[in-house]
Amino acid sequence: MASSPSPFNSNTSTLSFSSSISSSSLFPSRRTFILPIPRRRATSFTVQSKIREIFMPALSSTMTEGKIVSWIKSEGDTLSKGESVVVVESDKADMDVETFYDGILAAIVVPDGQTAPVGAPIALLAETEEEVAEAKAKAANSSQSQSSAPPPQPANPAPAIAQPSPPPPPPSSAAVSDGPKKIVATPQAKKLAKQHKVDLASLTGSGSFGRITPADVEAAAGIAPSKSSPAPAAPAALAPSSSAPPKAAAAGAVAPPPIPGSSVVAFTTMQSAVSKNMMESLSVPTFRVGYPVITDALDAFYEKVKPKGVTMTAILAKAAAMALVQHPVVNASCKDGKNFAYNSNINIAVAAALNGGLITPVLQDADKLDLYLLSQKWKELLNKARGKQLQPNEYNSGTFTLSNLGMFGVDRFDAILPPGQGAIMAVGASKPTVEADASGFFKVNVTADHRIIYGADLAAFLQTFSKIVENPDSLTL
Repeated sequence: MASSPSPFNSNTSTLSFSSSISSSSLFPSRRTFILPIPRRRATSFTVQSKIREIFMPALSSTMTEGKIVSWIKSEGDTLSKGESVVVVESDKADMDVETFYDGILAAIVVPDGQTAPVGAPIALLAETEEEVAEAKAKAANSSQSQSSAPPPQPANPAPAIAQPSPPPPPPSSAAVSDGPKKIVATPQAKKLAKQHKVDLASLTGSGSFGRITPADVEAAAGIAPSKSSPAPAAPAALAPSSSAPPKAAAAGAVAPPPIPGSSVVAFTTMQSAVSKNMMESLSVPTFRVGYPVITDALDAFYEKVKPKGVTMTAILAKAAAMALVQHPVVNASCKDGKNFAYNSNINIAVAAALNGGLITPVLQDADKLDLYLLSQKWKELLNKARGKQLQPNEYNSGTFTLSNLGMFGVDRFDAILPPGQGAIMAVGASKPTVEADASGFFKVNVTADHRIIYGADLAAFLQTFSKIVENPDSLTL
């Protein structure tokens, strides 16, 4: 056996992986301890093929379920990693979903137009042709199990129907007759028994669970029952059985029958998200402050920059961002009710109406962008929003929201504070004024989170905003 340098300093011989290795050559001396080398089986490095699930992704922080808009690929298509497979409608936009693996789209679990919760499988991906049939069978079994899951639901009303069964009297009589008798009586019954010297132990209660009532004592004493005494007995006996119907009535009142001739339309994914956010905003204590802003200089400035592609929305967003630089608390946010954060970026979210919904594209770092670039950015965001192509960071990163209904001639309105933000500004249309030195003004109403922003904070912010709008040349500096 040819010797070669060994990392071990010893008299140990070099191991040769040939068939002539003997035990004597492996252990040349008792003083040398060599770890036994286990005989390994021939290892196959072939990767076992798998059937993988394509899950419904979370496309935003507020998304809980997604709707399949359309499948880009069909069953049987070969997919490559990073290739778009399906278009999913999130709560704010339609987005292409890519596959993370190579393989064959074996089975589509959630077809076009249906929804699935985040994390639920929407398709199965096979690695080989042989596994396509197995994946299809797996998808069929899962769909059958889901369709058979709803039947257990009717079991819920059963307890409500079984509750009125009144078997308390038999156990009460048995309890009375077994062993030493325990006297159970109402306080009023005990008082009457003491007054009329009636032995309560000799009475059998007519109340619930054998309870002795004032009527039982009066009957034993030979006294005509008073009008007030039997009253407690009846409600006491009816209480257990009559407690269920009000709950059932309340449950039924939640979904009143539709008005004849009306049609019920389910929320779209976007409408569901808006509804959820509006309900969440009700938990935040808010207040509102209004302020009139003279618009003479603004109107003249707008006429000058409008031919260059500048929009009124961009002007208002820029003015608000410049004012927020001086009043950072209005740009702050409180999300847990225990602390609040000063946001280093000023991201102006602008409310935009879409067909069947509402979205707030975000002008990020609006204070740092010049007015012309800001206008261009707003037009790009608006086009993407109308095409439902906004990325999550383009609609959920706002720190302050602007809502402008002035183009519709709205005089003034109050806006609802979006969750996770400190304030939202509502801007109305410019109207003529009776003042001699001014021809127009618009009203600004700001809704703010009163946990972190106070009246004086908003008043100071609105004064700064008004000065910027009334001297708009600073917007282009």
